Amino acid sequence: MTNKIIIAGGTGFIGRHIAEWFAPAHEVVILSRNRSFDNNAIGAFAINEKFKANIRLVEWDGKNNGEWTKEIDGAHMVINLAGKSVNCRYTARNKKEIFDSRTHSTEAIGTAIRSATTPPKVWINAASATIYRHALDKPQDELTGEMKNDFSVQVCKRWEETFFAQRTPFTRKVAFRMAITLGAGGVMVPYLNLVKFGLGGKQGSGKQMFNWVHIEDVCRAVDFVNRNDAVEGVYNLCSPNPVSNATFMKSVRDATGAKFGLPAYEWMLKIGAAIIGTETELILKSRWVVPSKLTSAGFEFQFPNLEDAMKNIVFQLPRFANKPL
Repeated sequence: MTNKIIIAGGTGFIGRHIAEWFAPAHEVVILSRNRSFDNNAIGAFAINEKFKANIRLVEWDGKNNGEWTKEIDGAHMVINLAGKSVNCRYTARNKKEIFDSRTHSTEAIGTAIRSATTPPKVWINAASATIYRHALDKPQDELTGEMKNDFSVQVCKRWEETFFAQRTPFTRKVAFRMAITLGAGGVMVPYLNLVKFGLGGKQGSGKQMFNWVHIEDVCRAVDFVNRNDAVEGVYNLCSPNPVSNATFMKSVRDATGAKFGLPAYEWMLKIGAAIIGTETELILKSRWVVPSKLTSAGFEFQFPNLEDAMKNIVFQLPRFANKPL
């Protein structure tokens, strides 16, 4: 094995896949807030048995210095995915936790890097493509994209400001403004359940743009940054071909063989969001974002088109495996 990769907040869907991507040839250390874990917990998210020995869990609280900072010293790359999920009601308490979980974890990693005798070569910090305004008129990119000042945009701005405010002169920094990440799990689970019960129609008007990226391309983009010293700054991490919500839902239905899907009108979504404790913005905001800088840097997407991505994802699911799509 060569080099150590640190993934903060890496026990979720995205972190698990990145860990498995690097584990064959690297030591991977996942920083987790879970106080009850032991290394047997690796089995909960490391699918391939042969990689488990290369992945370790280390406890941190996402805020304060501790034993975890020793892992930063001498590591090759740090990837920070830590942050409270925005899939909640935007109460004052939840808003504070959303802000704090992102800024505190970023500041803690910055402090650890500055204290390191041998700082990491590269630091990738998660950000969000929802930093751009609701757009139905034209796509938004890193150079010409426009931002408003609603809550989700404020979160994204403060997150990035905190990241780039960290003084790490020997560590290259990249902020990935990530789209909704699709794979065999994660956010696809509720979409597949909607389709299963005949509710997989358009949501709201269906005209709002749906920004997405395949989990395989997320891992490949992280690897691309790791291997290319010229890549630095802010990059949109999303498919170059976003689609409308109606098109996305149709793609899910087509890939799973569903014959129809009842639509969910905006008033239905508002009632449902209140019941399950989330916000309709997560569905109704039109995220029309393109990865101009990433493609200009030479990155090629393995899954640039939704149809191919959806077939790949559904084929991995047990009930669809080895069945023609």
